[in-house]
Amino acid sequence: MATPDQAEDAAHSPVWPRALLALTIGTGGGWLAYLVGLPLPWMIGAMLATTLAAVAGLPVALWHRLREGFVVVLGVMLGSSFTPAIASQLPGWAVSLLILSVYTVVSGMLGAWFFRRMAGYDRVTSYFSAMPGGLSVMIFVGEAMGGDSRLISLTHAGRLLLVVLVLPFAFQLFMGYDPASRPAAGPDLADLGGMEVALLTASGVLGWAGAQLLRIPAPAVVGPMLLSAAIHLGGVIEAGPPQAVIAAAQIVVGSSLGCRFAGTPITAIARTLMWAAGGTVVLLGSAVASAWVGHLITGLPILELTLAYSPGGLAEMSLVALALGLEAALVATHHIVRIFLVVVFAPLAFRLGRSRLGDKTP
Repeated sequence: MATPDQAEDAAHSPVWPRALLALTIGTGGGWLAYLVGLPLPWMIGAMLATTLAAVAGLPVALWHRLREGFVVVLGVMLGSSFTPAIASQLPGWAVSLLILSVYTVVSGMLGAWFFRRMAGYDRVTSYFSAMPGGLSVMIFVGEAMGGDSRLISLTHAGRLLLVVLVLPFAFQLFMGYDPASRPAAGPDLADLGGMEVALLTASGVLGWAGAQLLRIPAPAVVGPMLLSAAIHLGGVIEAGPPQAVIAAAQIVVGSSLGCRFAGTPITAIARTLMWAAGGTVVLLGSAVASAWVGHLITGLPILELTLAYSPGGLAEMSLVALALGLEAALVATHHIVRIFLVVVFAPLAFRLGRSRLGDKTP
């Protein structure tokens, strides 16, 4: 385990050697997971390998821009899920999105109660640790309101790690999912024409830039997805990014999750993961219950709704959906709405609640 001085030195050293180490370890972990036959192998293997490396004190890190660049690829890939056949289903998701809104409020309240009463977090840290989404915004706003930003960050990272790790296995064990039935993640690179590559690239670059200018939440995913969805819904193109690029995106996203634990004492990680696991049970339990309600009311598939309501990140849950051969467009749409609700209304609700109670302390 690294000493505090070693961790501080690593934090101020050039990032590229640490990023190269993280990607090497993540790729090796993904390859081993692929050989073993784990679900979502490149992402889960990379995530587990880099988490172990971070806990062991190895100087692993990832460029934020590198992760965003591969998340752009994911956005383009998600957009390719919006085929003309999907367009006719969009109105049928309205009721499910309403249920999602209720779930977001209820699960956030339950999670805040758990972290406050059971874990002993302070009021601000409990609230922003419990919100199911908007990681970066929750850390920033929570710190500004007087919360513990490191604890909020570790709790969210632990939740994401646990959700990504648990759901694929749970689908196989308890929901009858057959991994042999999933289709290929994408076409072979050699099968793509020059025009298809150009259109996919343009939708990623222009979508990302446009979403940043418009200050859209999660711009690296949402902007490219919208442009990619437009050209796919219009029938201009049918293909998505190739399998090799999708696997690389899984490695980068999985490795970035593991790197969040770098430089943190193992005792703090263990304690936070324990409470994050409890909070994850609360949030996942609410998600599964809401998914069953949504399934009974709308008839939408229970597997897709479970992923759509699960308290994971947009990028991570969308990758799970794509890797498992589920309806990624439905999952992505629900997570975008959830992120919007959390990012826009969670800080506002906290301020209003504290103001009404006349509470000026954290």
